Amino acid sequence: MRVAPVGGTAVQDHVALAEIELCGELIIAASAAEERLSLESIDQVLRVGEERAAAARPTGSGAQ
Repeated sequence: MRVAPVGGTAVQDHVALAEIELCGELIIAASAAEERLSLESIDQVLRVGEERAAAARPTGSGAQ
């Protein structure tokens, strides 16, 4: 059995951590729901609308 060395060798994968956080939020929402989550509810929990809105915003075009 190999064990990770003790010390400052931890690697943080920010994308993986964000995915884990979203999965946790989805699990919490599903466990609190009385019925199956609708696709709209899942999108809301995963903040899909926020991501789409952020992607649609103009970035750095010099307009103020």
